[in-house]
Amino acid sequence: MVKTQSSKSVNDMTVGSPLRAIIKFAIPLILGYILQQMYLIIDAAIVGRWIGVGALAAVGASSSIMFLIMGFCNGSCAGFAIPIAQAFGAKDYAKMRAYVSNSIRIAVVFAVVITFLSCIFCGKILHLVNTPKEVFDDAYIFLMLQFAAIPFTIGYNLLSGQIRALGNSKQPFYFLITASVINIILDAILILGMGLGVEGAGIATWLSQGISVLLCIWFIKKKMQILIPKGEERKFDNKKISILLNNGVPMGLQFSITAIGLIMLQSANNALGTVYVAAFTASMRIKYLFTCVFENIGVAMATYCGQNLGARKLDRIGQGVRASIRMMLVYFVFTFLLIYPFADEMMMLFVDKGEAEVVTYAAQFMRIANYFYPCLGLLTILRYSIQGLGYSNLSMLSGVMEMIARCGVSLWLVPALAWTGVCFGDPVAWVMADLFLIPAFLWLYKHLKKESEFQQPFP
Repeated sequence: MVKTQSSKSVNDMTVGSPLRAIIKFAIPLILGYILQQMYLIIDAAIVGRWIGVGALAAVGASSSIMFLIMGFCNGSCAGFAIPIAQAFGAKDYAKMRAYVSNSIRIAVVFAVVITFLSCIFCGKILHLVNTPKEVFDDAYIFLMLQFAAIPFTIGYNLLSGQIRALGNSKQPFYFLITASVINIILDAILILGMGLGVEGAGIATWLSQGISVLLCIWFIKKKMQILIPKGEERKFDNKKISILLNNGVPMGLQFSITAIGLIMLQSANNALGTVYVAAFTASMRIKYLFTCVFENIGVAMATYCGQNLGARKLDRIGQGVRASIRMMLVYFVFTFLLIYPFADEMMMLFVDKGEAEVVTYAAQFMRIANYFYPCLGLLTILRYSIQGLGYSNLSMLSGVMEMIARCGVSLWLVPALAWTGVCFGDPVAWVMADLFLIPAFLWLYKHLKKESEFQQPFP
């Protein structure tokens, strides 16, 4: 543990048991994202049951677009945290704070530009993904409200990423609890009480995300002053801006490139009709609830690898990867025991029993995806580990593989197999990404171990 004014709020992952360090960091992340997905599920359940299947389809019609834009924002912010984690691992706190200062500059520019462009092209985006006419107006309103929250999304992911870079994943979890509870309460008030429909769902998300940003700012000022730049550390530094962009932009583009494939897949699915759009929406909500665990084991590995790279402890990186794979396989067995027998019942959270088609199609999607969860788990562990080691450009190529796979499914499998083809979109993409990531990580790890023999200085 680092002896600073904020020592109780940081966690040095370069010492102790790798498995214990990863579990300690990952559990709050996992719980936080499960909670986040739970309120998205409640959101969708309220919309689907109290407004209707059409409204549920409207919320889901733009989900891949949201992943494209929000994925870039979230991925970029996660990338900005990597140099911070590396500097923290190297115990160079002045450099760490300089990275913090310059990452805030970049984030402000991103927030303004992305929000403006997203709002301007909102309608064209929905036409691009073949949004059904009967749900277009509601989808437009919901998407515009989501775009208006982009500055809050960037702010939260930037600040929580900086907190996590120092090994503290508990505090962002507490903030997610608060934001989730507020979101659910606002959903009940705005949708059920005031009858605002999809507008209520969008407003609730906007307000809850704004509160999560304020909580991050408060915590850093009160408990993590080690992150607050001072004096020369606040100056614009072109070299650090370049390093931050080299880590952040490829990570953001990786999500966006992956989302292009998702957009192709959703566009093909939207063309099948409203029932299939509703089934896709319901199944994706539950899928994200389960798969966020894999994602957050990966996020933990990014911080773990970043800190240990900064400390020049390459052997611990290999130990951490092996430990995280074991964790992932244990979790996969758990998901299989839940999803295979109970997928239909899970889908009934979103629609009435009378919507038999929606339930059947959504459950089929969940079961097929579940068979391939080990492929997804390996993908997230290796991808985030590569990112934590500072090679975001390499991990971005795995996103290209996913995009190519989903585009292929959209162009050939969906026309041939209809909904069944949609169900295989994710599994094919995960397998393709793994075929790239496995040799890429093995090469990179060998390269870094050889490089470390010369004890080159931390960049």
